[in-house]
Amino acid sequence: MTKPGRPAAPAPTHPVAVVATESLTADEARYVDAARSANTVRGYRADWTDFTTWCHIAGHEPLPADPATLTGYLTHLAGRGLKVGTMGRRLSAITFAHAVHDVADPTTNARVLAVWEGIRRTHTTPPAQATPLMPPLLHDVLDACPTTRRWTTRDPEPDLAGLRDRALLLVGFVTALRRSELAALDLAHLAEHPRGLVLTIPRSKTNQTGAHPELVVVPHGTHPHRCPVTALHTWLDTADITDGPVFRPVSKGNRPLPRRLHPESVNTLVRNAIERTGTDPSGYSAHSLRAGFVTHAHLRGATDRAIAHQTRHRSLATLGGYVRIHTAWDDNAATQLGL
Repeated sequence: MTKPGRPAAPAPTHPVAVVATESLTADEARYVDAARSANTVRGYRADWTDFTTWCHIAGHEPLPADPATLTGYLTHLAGRGLKVGTMGRRLSAITFAHAVHDVADPTTNARVLAVWEGIRRTHTTPPAQATPLMPPLLHDVLDACPTTRRWTTRDPEPDLAGLRDRALLLVGFVTALRRSELAALDLAHLAEHPRGLVLTIPRSKTNQTGAHPELVVVPHGTHPHRCPVTALHTWLDTADITDGPVFRPVSKGNRPLPRRLHPESVNTLVRNAIERTGTDPSGYSAHSLRAGFVTHAHLRGATDRAIAHQTRHRSLATLGGYVRIHTAWDDNAATQLGL
């Protein structure tokens, strides 16, 4: 800890800087960069920056951090009303920063553990769950996707943003992909099959090294108007996408841009699509497609094992969180009291 009244100089804001770059070969530096996913690195950087900024203002040394510094920081975060999950992520970034710089991890200190346990017991709340997006609302959302762009200076054209949204909604629902997986999907990951398409997911939240690529199916739909395979082919053919990212931004001039959607943009597109139906999009996100698949499949009689085959959940118990609210009324004596 620094002396009172003497603010510490800000520590490096990039905790993944393991060693001095001049000591690495070009190949070594490339492997260091590949050691963590881009999302993880962004999260660590943001969390580490928050911690070092607080330390600078409070006059503490962030690296190595004194246990009292860490408990003060946690108390500060709890006082601001941050969620326990967010605070836990900040601790993970601090742990990682200390590990890669070969200094003692302050998060294992008894004082820190005691304060952290007290915060968890006091402030833990049930995690907010995305509202499932599934039929019949999903059908309304699909029907509300625009189909034609009209201009004053040129002939009407197919609305590429509408075609993309329709394909993204259908594929996202049927495949139960996470938003990061939808954004990362490339044309090379699609393989034709007599029963539809097979998607190869090189990396995922539970398969970050890509040692065992995961397969997800996209079956032909019973109703041609709601077929995810047809919707995807229509988007790709109309936008003339022959390689690279599958889902892309569309310009104001109705042209696909040569880059992939950002994962956060997938959230925005889902909410906007729901709002077009006149439904309040609060509570909905890209995860609503995954939650909607699990819930709808369960209500239609699919087994947990069959659902997990598509969602790639490693624990069948995790699936229960998606369907608990919708099945709470099933065979429940509270509905038979005659009150």
